[in-house]
Amino acid sequence: MHRTEATGTVLAVCAVHEEHALAGGVGHSAIDKRAVDGHVDVNELGLTIDHVCDTKHHGGIDQAVYAYGEDEAQRWAGELGRDLPYGWFGENLRIAGIETTDATIGERWQVGENLELEVTIARTPCRTFADWAQEDQWIKRFYARADVGCYLRVVTPGRVRAGDAVTVVSRPDHGVLVRHLITGPDPDSLANLLAIDDLPAKVVRDAKRWHRLAKR
Repeated sequence: MHRTEATGTVLAVCAVHEEHALAGGVGHSAIDKRAVDGHVDVNELGLTIDHVCDTKHHGGIDQAVYAYGEDEAQRWAGELGRDLPYGWFGENLRIAGIETTDATIGERWQVGENLELEVTIARTPCRTFADWAQEDQWIKRFYARADVGCYLRVVTPGRVRAGDAVTVVSRPDHGVLVRHLITGPDPDSLANLLAIDDLPAKVVRDAKRWHRLAKR
């Protein structure tokens, strides 16, 4: 683990605007998130003004906050030829200046005055996202680009608002990035990750999945 001075900015804090019924009558989704004003409290389950509908696949302490990078959002906007406003990816935080998809698993962010977050796993595109995006072969395309953003757990609860600084205060040396949980990690880096004690449960789940694949 080493310290780093990498610093970015929260461009927007986003919470659910309204729920939407999914195609095929399979339920509702809270993916429609919009930017909100002012400070928002964050506890171990995420933004207190936000919620998820599908609690089996979303939310929980390992996926309390979802962050997406502005540079990646702008690349998609150019490719799709449409505006992708803050919250369009279902993100809670739109971030500029530091990596999200290429963050190191386990790195910690100081956000604003007192909120501390830890990078956990990659966002996995699903039918809900495809239904929301209304783009041809969206899941396949999102996987192929692998600009998926990152989930974070809350180490120290606090508050966040647009304009807050985001500083990477520590970064592990194992070398496994969030992106690697989509594209596949280097086996040695993966072994270094799995050797860490007290990994978040969903990091262990995803890392072990790649470990099994590497043995085939």
